[in-house]
Amino acid sequence: MREALRAAQKGGRTSPNPSVGAVLVRGKKVLSRGFHRGPGTLHAEADALKKVGGRAPGATLYVTLEPCCHTEKRTPPCIDGILKSRVRRVVIGVKDPNPRVSGKGIRALIRGGLRVETGCLAEECGELIRAYGKWISTGLPFVLLKAAVTLDGKIATKSGESHWITGDASRRKVHELRAQADAVMVGFQTALKDDPKLTVRLAKGRDPVRIVLDSRLKLPLEKKIFREADKTPTWVATLSSEKKNPKASVLESQGVQVLFCRSNAKGRVDLSDLLLKLGQRGITRILVEGGATLASALVEERAVDEISLFVAPKILGGQALDLFGELRVASLSKAPILEIHEVQPLGEDLWICGAPKK
Repeated sequence: MREALRAAQKGGRTSPNPSVGAVLVRGKKVLSRGFHRGPGTLHAEADALKKVGGRAPGATLYVTLEPCCHTEKRTPPCIDGILKSRVRRVVIGVKDPNPRVSGKGIRALIRGGLRVETGCLAEECGELIRAYGKWISTGLPFVLLKAAVTLDGKIATKSGESHWITGDASRRKVHELRAQADAVMVGFQTALKDDPKLTVRLAKGRDPVRIVLDSRLKLPLEKKIFREADKTPTWVATLSSEKKNPKASVLESQGVQVLFCRSNAKGRVDLSDLLLKLGQRGITRILVEGGATLASALVEERAVDEISLFVAPKILGGQALDLFGELRVASLSKAPILEIHEVQPLGEDLWICGAPKK
């Protein structure tokens, strides 16, 4: 199964489909490996079987995710090919959270006379599809909040200077996170002051969709995020009241997609409405890179699934900008708590990854 997990990683970003790996084994010999490359391409099981001519009598198929059995997709059900291949045994990492499959694929294999085992390296296989799992069950994308902070939790000086708080190793890691995400999102102030490109340059992988929140469409057209919007998908989330704003038409003429969203009580883009719209467009995983207003709002909405903090050994003091400066916590008992999953040195920085307790 570890070989299947490694195979799955070769598929890169497969959204909105899950990453899946498969390995065919007979005795101690690996016959083939397969992985899914994205919508419209062969599923991992079919990929592995194709490499052996579609037949593997007596073999065992290891697959990280339950094989599909439904026909509401571009490719045939994997169950049919597995049964025709005459494999003897199928070992599955986790059930498919898709309600059209969940458990049905396993039952179909058993009815076909195959030995089926489930739960092999379930935690690792589940980790592989956690963004897909949330999206397919709720319609909402998995939200990863990333921030570069000092030891005292600051993201910029009083004047707004933030380049560069962290070192080269941390920046490379951030580009790896971008390559894994379907979309990268920033707030208005971050786009205005930092003028980021939000592309993948320090790691291998495709650029994610670039999203900026701009409630009143005030961000200058000269900003880097609008450059080459015809090559790198760029979306602007704004209020529905801006539909008649001439700038919306200008942005669209330059290849930028404008998402019109509800307003929240503060007159800003309603994040729950935006996340639902992104999910409907097949965005399963979002990397949020700033800034303080957006980070605070997402935590307050309990919309964050994971937090990735890059902590630099620097101190900026009381007047510098706080990461969660807009978050209002009345008591310790109400404070959001982070369950830390991983702590790792990155050059002179420290990377802390965890999930807020729900």
